[in-house]
Amino acid sequence: MENVLTVEHIEKYYGNKGNVTKAVDDISFGVAKGEFIGIMGASGSGKTTLLNCISTIDSATAGHIFINGMDITRLNQKKLSRFRREQLGFIFQDFNLLDTLTAYENIALALSIIKTAPGEIDVRVRQVAKQLEIEDVLQKYPYQLSGGQKQRVASARAIVTNPSLILADEPTGALDSKSSRMLLESFETLNRNLDATILMVTHDAFTASYCHRILFIKDGKIFNEIVRGDNTRKQFFNRIIEVVTLLGGDNSNVL
Repeated sequence: MENVLTVEHIEKYYGNKGNVTKAVDDISFGVAKGEFIGIMGASGSGKTTLLNCISTIDSATAGHIFINGMDITRLNQKKLSRFRREQLGFIFQDFNLLDTLTAYENIALALSIIKTAPGEIDVRVRQVAKQLEIEDVLQKYPYQLSGGQKQRVASARAIVTNPSLILADEPTGALDSKSSRMLLESFETLNRNLDATILMVTHDAFTASYCHRILFIKDGKIFNEIVRGDNTRKQFFNRIIEVVTLLGGDNSNVL
């Protein structure tokens, strides 16, 4: 199966000659279309830096990142901005919704930016709202929504443009357990029914247990990889805990 994302020998350095920190150290992996991938690791392991390089928020020091065959490490800023708008969907821990816009307008904005026809915008917003079960909150403002509703609105905004890759950074970090479960079940639905490709960074084993495959990062390198396969989510959760134990250190930094 063809990869949506291919990461080849990515390295990321911070600092100057006298004090250099290697945050990402020669990481390579691929993500096929329709996969739901998790990246886990302790604080400071490099997982967020890796995600930032893939999302074009930050630039890699060395190596190449291909999305749908395009080497995004070689794009200039103008082409990169366009690529980001058209090919990537972002879901952040703090929602990043605009307080002065309704839920409907927040979702529609992503389509307006890429100059989608007004009639098509309405159809697509309502379609994705139905898939994420937020039809009843479309006319509400962010301050009127629960954390779970805000995150599902943010998720709708991320997927309404039909991106090649959805990037989620600790999407359940600000949610209670019930809202987290609902959001993750929504991710499962999007992945299964729309063949959405999702790459999610998380420190939480419960959240990670919804993924198909998990890459564990330690000291900027891939430490281990596990595949869910035919495991139940509970069985996969237990396997995740086993790897976390192998990572060593204080488990509270990872879970």
